Amino acid sequence: MPNWGQLTFQDAASSVMLQLVSFHDHTLLILTLVLTVVGYALLVLMINKQVNRYILEAQTVETVWTILPALILLVLALPSLRTLYITDEISQPSITVKTIGHQWYWSYEYTDFMNVEMDSYMMPTQDLMPGDYRLLEVDNRMVVPMKLEVRMLITAADVIHSWAVPALGVKVDAVPGRLNQIGFTTTQPGIFYGQCSEICGANHSFMPIAVEAINTNSFMKWVANFNL
Repeated sequence: MPNWGQLTFQDAASSVMLQLVSFHDHTLLILTLVLTVVGYALLVLMINKQVNRYILEAQTVETVWTILPALILLVLALPSLRTLYITDEISQPSITVKTIGHQWYWSYEYTDFMNVEMDSYMMPTQDLMPGDYRLLEVDNRMVVPMKLEVRMLITAADVIHSWAVPALGVKVDAVPGRLNQIGFTTTQPGIFYGQCSEICGANHSFMPIAVEAINTNSFMKWVANFNL
């Protein structure tokens, strides 16, 4: 969870989000260097009183300011493409979970297990326990095994929603009549919160997402108890 006044990303809880945060820091460093150089050049031009009215061209300078930005874009493009391929579709998921967006709640189906289906509604404020997060806690969390590849199949039953969990680096549109797919792997146990990120109606702000990552043995016990 982010803290009050936090300006940076949430702590990464998946390998994909870790790569996204690293790429963000890499890009921000380069942008800071570029801004510093350009700002210094502008300052020198403003305070410099030496003027040569007969200079018509400066091929060396033009060559430098053409090639240098191209190299900078290349330095940004290579890690960007690497991160893009990392976020691509996984090939051998260990578990598949289907989520369906409704106005205004989420439902989950564990297609690898019999009869594991549940609806996930936001907890009313008066039902919260000490330590729960208002507007983020739900009555039925989506439970996944830790350190295993999870494939998400995402759709909607009425209007367009968006299933997003920032700590996992996941944000996928839930479109009626279409099945979108994404994968993630949690690197640590915990509860990770998200919200619908597509304006879907009057109660758009009241359909949170809570993903609970636990070890594999605890997950199998949860599935067994759910079917009882």
